[in-house]
Amino acid sequence: MKKDNVAAYLFLTPWLIGLFVITVGPMLASLYLAFTDYNLIQAPEWIGFENFTRMLSDERLHNSLRVTFTYVLVSVPLQLALALLLAVVLDRGVRGMAFYRSIFYLPSLLGSSVAIAILWKQVFGTEGLLNQLLATVGIEGKGWISDPSTALGTLIALNVWTFGAPMVIFLAGLRQIPSMYYEAAAVDGAGAWRRFRTITLPLLTPIIFFNLVLQVIHAFQSFTQAFVVSGGTGGPSDSTMFYTLYLYDRGFGNFDMGYASAMAWFLLIIIAVLTAANFVASKYWVFYEN
Repeated sequence: MKKDNVAAYLFLTPWLIGLFVITVGPMLASLYLAFTDYNLIQAPEWIGFENFTRMLSDERLHNSLRVTFTYVLVSVPLQLALALLLAVVLDRGVRGMAFYRSIFYLPSLLGSSVAIAILWKQVFGTEGLLNQLLATVGIEGKGWISDPSTALGTLIALNVWTFGAPMVIFLAGLRQIPSMYYEAAAVDGAGAWRRFRTITLPLLTPIIFFNLVLQVIHAFQSFTQAFVVSGGTGGPSDSTMFYTLYLYDRGFGNFDMGYASAMAWFLLIIIAVLTAANFVASKYWVFYEN
């Protein structure tokens, strides 16, 4: 038994080294830096909670929170709704389902890449594809990314477009619902919408909850799209200044690493609180069959 334990720890050694050197170590270092004044050049100077109290008067940080919460509250429900709709359609036995499933999943693999963000910038630019399509029906477009009223909407559309991962999870959940429930409901005269509302949705709530938690966390961590589309400025007029982008700007643009570390831990607290709230609220709407 002891030999087996030694062998197990030997195989786990690379993972343990990565855990402590790449994850735990930097986290503890950033926690220390959050209570210091550190500019990457001079040694950190302990200032206590000053970085956190400074957040209370940082208007640009408050704006970044508003932008980020708007992005999360709008894009995540739309993304999950689209993913569920397509999963229901594919679950009906569409010919070539494996092909469609792969095609629909592809945006989830590419959506956070720099290449797609550059492509998105071209599509919604003044001379982009969207305006060219609008011109064919006589509608004059505009610079959707350069307009503060629509710039965030283009990023929301990009996040909604990456519906593939939750769609595949929804599809797996739909395959686990026993067909006898639908057959019994059909015998009782229930229509398609009623079957979906009284059978599919209740039995799928654990999957909805799982996707909701994952996508909310992922949306709060969004960075690449806003960085590329805005050129790293969060513009126009800070309309795409995500919290993570402002954190990057403070840390690597202004070399205010102590403040950036405090912001990182504040983001962790926000995500943890919202995740805990989702778990508490799940008691009232998530149905577990057993």
